[in-house]
Amino acid sequence: MFTTKSKTAQWLGALVVAAVLAGCGSTVPLDTGKVTVVDKSKSDSKSDAAVSQAAGANKVAPVAVKSAKLGDMGPENVGRVVYFDFDSSAIKAESREVILAHSRYLRANPERRVVLEGHTDERGSREYNVALGQRRAEAVAKTMLVFGAKGNAMEAVSFGEEKPAVLGSNEGAWEANRRVEITYR
Repeated sequence: MFTTKSKTAQWLGALVVAAVLAGCGSTVPLDTGKVTVVDKSKSDSKSDAAVSQAAGANKVAPVAVKSAKLGDMGPENVGRVVYFDFDSSAIKAESREVILAHSRYLRANPERRVVLEGHTDERGSREYNVALGQRRAEAVAKTMLVFGAKGNAMEAVSFGEEKPAVLGSNEGAWEANRRVEITYR
C-alpha cells in the first residue's frame, strides 16, 4: 500500500510535469490569415539614434545596406568575427560597430538568416569551453536584438575549442580563438 509520503511525492511530481507542459504551450496563433508588411528599406533616424545611444557611441557611421542576392554574405566591408577577452562573454566596445552593421543588414533583409558560432581557446575543460562558447554566441545574439535584428533570424551555437582559427598554445593563438563568427545561411 502507498504511504502518505509517497502519495505526496507522486502528487508533487504530477504538478511539476503539468507546470512544465503548461509552460511549453504557445499563445501565438499559427495561422491568422493576416500578413503585415513593413517597409524597412528607408532608414528610421529615430531608430538609428536609439541604436547609437545603445552602442554608447556619439555617432555611428552609416553602413551601406542593399537587398540580398544569392551568394550575398552580409554587409559589405564589415568584419564577421567578434573577439572576446579571456574567460569572458562580455561584448567589447570595439565590436559593437560590427554587430550593429550586421543587425542593420538583417533588418533590411528579413529573409536572411545568420548562425553565430561561439569559439574558445584550448584552456579549460571541454564542457566549460562549450558552455563559454554558447554564452559568447548568445551575447552577440542579444546585442543584435538590441540593435533591431529579429530573434528568428539568428541561431547561436557553440564549438568550444573544437575549431581553432589558429593552432598554437600562446597568447596570440588564444586571442584569435576567443571569438564568435557570424555566418550567413
